[in-house]
Parts: sequence; structure tokens; C-alpha cells
Amino acid sequence: MSINGHIAKLMELAGEKAATADPSVIAPHLTEWRDKFQGNAALMLMPESAERAQALIRYCSEHGIKIKTQGGNTGLVGGSTPGLEGRNEVLMSTRRMNSFCEVDAGDFSITADAGCTVAELQAKAAEHDLLFPLSLASEGSCTVGGVVSTNAGGIHVLRYGTTRALTLGVQAVLPNGDIVDELTALRKNNTGYNLSQLLVGAEGTLGLITRATFKLYPREAQKHTCLLAVETPSDALKLLASARKASGDRVSAFELMPRFGLDLVLKHIPGVTDPLGGTYPWYVLTDIATSRTDAALEADVASWLEGELESGTIVDGALASSFAQAENFWRLRESMSEAQKHEGGSIKHDIAVPVSKVPAFLERASMAVLEICPGSRLVAFGHLGDGNIHFNLMQPLGADKKDFLAHWEEVSTLVHDIVMEFDGSISAEHGIGTLKREELSRLKASASLTAMRAIKAALDPKNIMNPGVLFPEA
Repeated sequence: MSINGHIAKLMELAGEKAATADPSVIAPHLTEWRDKFQGNAALMLMPESAERAQALIRYCSEHGIKIKTQGGNTGLVGGSTPGLEGRNEVLMSTRRMNSFCEVDAGDFSITADAGCTVAELQAKAAEHDLLFPLSLASEGSCTVGGVVSTNAGGIHVLRYGTTRALTLGVQAVLPNGDIVDELTALRKNNTGYNLSQLLVGAEGTLGLITRATFKLYPREAQKHTCLLAVETPSDALKLLASARKASGDRVSAFELMPRFGLDLVLKHIPGVTDPLGGTYPWYVLTDIATSRTDAALEADVASWLEGELESGTIVDGALASSFAQAENFWRLRESMSEAQKHEGGSIKHDIAVPVSKVPAFLERASMAVLEICPGSRLVAFGHLGDGNIHFNLMQPLGADKKDFLAHWEEVSTLVHDIVMEFDGSISAEHGIGTLKREELSRLKASASLTAMRAIKAALDPKNIMNPGVLFPEA
């Protein structure tokens, strides 16, 4: 249904400063960071509370108006871009829902509005000497509502789990306008279906997240950050196992990076430096941390590094001697996506396979994609600790970007088929959105898809919430 006859009423319901039809204000919300999707919207609603969102969603439900929800707009799969495929949608941003962020230190929990950023939650937890462990490159702009809706991962999944594992409860507005308030700090609550967990990772298709409660942990008081060079991903996998054993399972991050990816960062990102003297095929960046000062852990890390150097598993390395040096190490990893953007076209995959199968997957997939796109440059990097690899293919030197990106569907189909051979997932942390919608339909078990569609139909029979996301719109 066209929204043109409803704009005035929706703006009235939204209230002053909570709605705009100004194209210049809406424009930054119509494309995602990678510039792969370009949408359109005649109206953007910006409710500041769950109650205001409830009134707006209820009106949209009554009149069959479709809604595209958006948080920090840091997604990469077209899940929060309005107006794709010719849909006439209202854009609803939760950025103004950002007034409440409160820590319960005694309960090791934090509750925050959907528009609060991950960085704000980290800072609020730190005020109480606690840790909100979700950590992503976009943490300064990605929001509570977005990370819950996409079940965001990041670098600390190895130790603390995904957003799903951190979420204790949510408040949300359902597609019919009802508010489901499941906010709780309870660790045990067996009272039927866990509606909060149903909404986590639903990508806004079942309702609008307005507030959430998360677990907190003791602050990491002592951290050892190591940048280590290895010859192969198999060597990196050996290091992961030995690091977990040597540290008493206190590895909080374990990242894998290829030399080519590092070269792109050094080429395109100002102010970064290469901490190691030589050049090596692969690098591991790891944090080993504890919530208390522990001389024994320091000795254990030193002994672990010494032993792995003597065995040849590590061929070179550096242990950060200061917070600034550790930050420099991490900037190399966190700038890898941005550096690729400056280099040219890139066909990207956010996949996961069992941790033990990562080396074999990399070898198999790398050979396969180079047969399709000879001369392409591989940038396979990411969270080796949890099996999530960003398997990206850069355009060959001198190639036309548009011609190269025309291979996206062919390459992705091949990569995803290989992922399934390795018992993996075609989306580890970015979600399905619209980008991987057909691949989800092709590869997910039919019984699972039928159950997912039944849930969608039960909660959103009019299909007004994020239509076209996860499922093709009927």
C-alpha cells in the first residue's frame, strides 16, 4: 500500500523532531557501508520510546503500511535498507531511543535502549569496573537494537559468545503494535517459549527491538596481546589449542590474517605500522586476559611463546609492551575491511565452519574460486577462534570493477556450496538480509524453512515488518 496518503498522520503520531520527509536528512540512511544497496524512502520515523513506536507500528499495521527498521545502519546484507525491489516502505530508525542505559553491578547486567551504541554500553560497564564483552569494528555506531536483531558476533565470541549468549531479555514492539516486555536479568527462567531468544537474530522480521538486558563480566585487568607470524592456517590452529591449554582457557580473542590483507592496511590506512621485521604468509593476533593481576599467567604466556618459537610453529612475533602497542596491533586487524574498500571491488563472504576445519576449507575454497576468477587476490581473515572467516575475493590488478563484481553470484554459490560440504553456515555474523535470501532458501533444510515461515506468519500475518528480509516477499 502507498504511504503517500498517510505521511501527515504518521508525522503527527511521531511528534516533533521524530519524523522527517526531508530527502537530504533521509539520504544517509538509504545505503549501507559497502554501497552495494541503494534504497529510497519518502518518510523516516524516529520514535524516542517503545510507547511512541507502538503507536506508529499499530497505525501501520491497521493500514497495511510496510516498515523497514534500522539501527546504526552498519549492516552489510541489505537488511535495513528501505525501498529495495520497488517496495514502498516507511523507514523507522531507533537512534533516538538512547536515553536509558543502566548497570546493575550486583547482578552483573546492563539494560539499555535500542539506540544506545555498543561503545556506550562498554563505557557504562567500565564505570562499574565491569566488561560488556561484545566488540566489533563498528562498535562506535552499531546499536543495541541492531546487534540483537542480527545476533552480532565480533572478536570475543571464543570466550564470551555471540549477542545471543549475552542477551538475557528484550523488550520489543510486535507487528500488531503489542509490546512484549521480556526484560529480565534472570539466568534461569523456564516459563515456556523464550520470546527474547526468538527475536534475537530475527533481523527485525518479527518486531522492533526497543530495549535489551545483557550479561556483564569482570573487567579484564590484565591482558597480553600477541601478534604472531605463522606459515600456515594449520599452524595457527595448533597455536589456538596450545594457547587455550597454556593460559587456563583465558584466550579472549584469536584472529587470523593473511599477509596480503596486512599489506592493504599498510598501503591504505594512515598511521599504522608493521610491528614485525619480516614478511610472512599468515599472522595470528590474540588476546589472553584475566580479571585480576596474575603473575602466573604472565609467566605462562611467556613460556607458551618460548615453546612455540622453539618448535617452529611461530616463526616471528611480538608481545605488546604497552596499551598503545596493543592498540596498533588491533588497528591492523580492525582496518582490514576498510582497506579493501580503497583497493577496489571485492566479493565478500561471511561464513563459518567448525574450527578444526578452517585450514581445509581455506585450501579448498581458495583453489576453487581462483579457477573461476584467475588473478583474483584472496583476503581470507577473521575469527579463527570461533570458525568465522571473512572469505573475500579482490578484483585482479587492472581489472574492471563492474565486470569483476558481475561474478558475485557465481562465486558466492560456489563458496557457499563448499561451506555446506564442511558443515558450515553461509552467514556467521552479518545476517541474511536480502543479499543471501535466495541462498538461504536453496541451502537451509526445508523443515527448518517451513518452521521459520510459520513463525513469521503467526507474528506478522500482514508481512509489514522488514518484508523481503530472510524470505522472498510473496
